Amino acid sequence: MRLSFCALALLLALPLGAEAKKVKLKLTTVAPKNSVFHKMLKEVRRDWKKLSDGQVSVKIYAGGVAGDDYDVIRKMRLGTLQGGLLMAGGLSTIDKGIHALSIPMAFKDFGELDYVVEALTPKLNALYEEKGFIVLTWVDAGWVRFLTKTPAKAPKDFADLKLFVGAGQPEVAEIWKQVGFNPVLLPTTEISTGLQTGLITALNTTPQAANLLGWYTHAPNMTNVIIAPMIMGLVVYKDAWEKIDAPLQAKLKAAAIKAGERFKKRIRPQDKESLDAMIKRGLNLVEPTAADLVEWEKLISSKPHVVRGEYVSPEFYDEAIKLRDAYRAKR
Repeated sequence: MRLSFCALALLLALPLGAEAKKVKLKLTTVAPKNSVFHKMLKEVRRDWKKLSDGQVSVKIYAGGVAGDDYDVIRKMRLGTLQGGLLMAGGLSTIDKGIHALSIPMAFKDFGELDYVVEALTPKLNALYEEKGFIVLTWVDAGWVRFLTKTPAKAPKDFADLKLFVGAGQPEVAEIWKQVGFNPVLLPTTEISTGLQTGLITALNTTPQAANLLGWYTHAPNMTNVIIAPMIMGLVVYKDAWEKIDAPLQAKLKAAAIKAGERFKKRIRPQDKESLDAMIKRGLNLVEPTAADLVEWEKLISSKPHVVRGEYVSPEFYDEAIKLRDAYRAKR
């Protein structure tokens, strides 16, 4: 009788245990609905639902309705959001290690970038996990250039421009000041308004973002100098991630990595496509001279401690450059 009672108790407990394992995640992106960024999250949601037999459900907030990336990170810590597709600016407020993947004027092409990202991913993932965040995959979203209200080719042309810097990055604003720019701290969600009102007159962004969000209509000049790749990470707060069974975590992360690879294949050709589309609609692509490019290189190297030290730690900076040079030597 005692054995039968115990067996019955176990059977009655099983449905309750299965129900308790269900995990609901709220993920976000500042990118608009139906953009390639939003579509990546939708693909992740679809794959996770299938792999978990519906045990992991995802609700997506697109278009910045959950705030900019700095707001999202704060809400992740509070538990009101669990993750999102976040840009390097927001992620750098957790740790500046991410900046090793976006050192100014360090990368010439995706081959170099991919080599460095792949090599540094284990260290970067461990770094962010120590601080409570799980990076499921790193992606890039094009090459950052300057978008301006008035034409600008060389660093001196930015002397009177007001450069957007994300509101959560006062230390980045200070770095820009040190090299002669005039940074203005502003939430990402207020860029359009800032350009329209003249609160900002320049920002560093990708052609895709400028086109997708219509920023070029208020700042119709783009300086054709590649500053850095735009790096993003699909990140989940560790406390939420650990509610998922470990074997399932591995499957979901693998699916996220595959979604990231599909995303990069779609997004990378859009640099040229977006530039061409904006030029047809009136964008002025400002081509620097050889002398202008020398001035940009001088600007980056003028204060060695700024990039290697204040922007990214010497350890990560040195390793990224060493890896890049190793890749170039192989070619």
